[in-house]
This record gives sequence, structure tokens and C-alpha cells, in this order.
Amino acid sequence: MKDPASMTERELKETVNKFRNEISHNEKTLKNVFRELKLHRTNIGELKEKRDDLNAKVKELATLARNEKAARDEVNAKISEIKGKRQVVLNLKDKLTGDISSFKEKRNQFNQESKGSVESLAKAYTKEVETFLNADIPLKHEKDVFERIMQLEKRLEAALAADGLHKEVMSVYDSAKEVEKEGYELGSHIKELAEDSQKHHVKMIELYNQIDEFRKEADLYHSQMKETYAVLSPIRDKIDPLKKKVESLREELGGYLDKLNEIQLEKDEKKKDEQHSAAKERLEKTGKMSLEDLKILMDKGDLKL
Repeated sequence: MKDPASMTERELKETVNKFRNEISHNEKTLKNVFRELKLHRTNIGELKEKRDDLNAKVKELATLARNEKAARDEVNAKISEIKGKRQVVLNLKDKLTGDISSFKEKRNQFNQESKGSVESLAKAYTKEVETFLNADIPLKHEKDVFERIMQLEKRLEAALAADGLHKEVMSVYDSAKEVEKEGYELGSHIKELAEDSQKHHVKMIELYNQIDEFRKEADLYHSQMKETYAVLSPIRDKIDPLKKKVESLREELGGYLDKLNEIQLEKDEKKKDEQHSAAKERLEKTGKMSLEDLKILMDKGDLKL
């Protein structure tokens, strides 16, 4: 740029206007930058609020999910304990079932040996003994009777043994029924607890699924915040250069304005001199003067009150 001292008034005015236009343009650009920053910061504030709200929900749901998991694990521990008791019962039932089978097998063997009931065999045995002891029978027939008595005695013993085993079978069977009832009750309790455990498990899974959704949404808002911060950096970088540019332009403009003011002062001073001369000439020629003439003459010291 030219030295203000070497420029005409017109050149100075044109230069001042150029500087003012450039300053105005840069100030407008700076305002737009601040407006854009404010907009992005508002967006960041909204994104942060949404992210924080979601993270708070995640924290709340995580507590509920942990409670559901603890409740499920507690129920599962009870199930495990009851299953242990049921296993003892099942083992006892298996043993009793085995005892029943063993007793039945022996009883059936005795039944095969006895081939009759205790009542019928006892009646036949008594009859043969009565015949053997009291009847007058031939020796050969007596030997046959004695042989039958011996066979009946063995069969009766087998029948008695079979009846004893049958009673054992019934006794063990009654015990087995009690054990089976206890096992059924334990199984029913396990089923109820398993359903309760499943409810807690399903609720826990639902909560964790909600947590995953909220975390994904919160992460999305966080990513948008990071993207916005990345945009803010180059925008902020524009501020200082624009401020310095405006400051530099204003400083440079000052020199041209000073020169313009100097020219204006000279013009004003010249105009005042011209007005003074005219007022003085009018007074000398006419002896009259206006209020404006009076003020001018007094300012110059030509008249005093």
C-alpha cells in the first residue's frame, strides 16, 4: 500500500473504504465461526445428555440383571442340594427294588418246590401223619405214606418259606412306595424351583439384551460427539487468525484515518478562515452581522463582550 502522506483525499477515502469492507467481511466471517461453534457445542451438549441418560439406564439395568442372576444362582444352589437328596432316595429305591426282585425270585423258587399253599399242604400233611400213626395199613402202604409225609414236609417248609418271603416282599414294597413318594415330592420341588430359576434367567437375559441395545446407542452418541469435536478443532483454528487479521487491518486503517482527519481538519480550518474573512468583511462594509458571524469573530478574538 502507498504511504498515506503521499495519497490524495480521494485515494485515502477509497483505501479506507476497502479496509472497512475487508474488516466487515472478516468480522462477519468471525461471527459465522462463533455461530457455527455454538451450534456444534449445542449439538454436543444434546448428544452428551442422551449418552449420559443411556449410561445411567445401563447402570440401573445392570444392577437389576445382577440381582436376577444372584436370585437364579441361589435357586440353582437349592436345586443342586435337593438333587443330592433325591439321588440318595433314588439309590435307596434302586436297592429296595433289587431286594424285591431277589425276594420274589426266591419266593418263586419255594413256590415251585411247594406246589401248593401252606393251608392245603398242612391239611394234607396232617392227614397223612394221622394215617401213618393211627391207621392199620400194610407195611408197603405205610412206607408210601411215610414217603409222602417226608415230601409234604419239604413242600410245607418251602411254602412257609415262600409265605415268609412274600411278607418280606410286601414290607419292602411298602418301604419302596414311601421312598418313591419322597422321590416324587423332591422331583416336584425341583421342577418348581427350575421354573423359578428359568424365570430369573429369562429376565436376566432380557435385561442384558436391553443393556446391549442401550450401550450400542450410547456408543453411537459418543462417536457422534467425537466426530463433532473433530469438526470443532479446525473451526476454532480459524478464530485467532481472523482476530489477528481484523486487528491488523484496524491498526493499518488507523494510519489512513489519521491522515484523512488531518486533511479534514485542514479543510475545516480553511473554511473557518474563509468564513472569518467574509464575516469581518460584512461587518466592515455594512456594520451588521449575524449570530453566526458574531460567534466566528469572537472565536477569532476580533470581538469581545
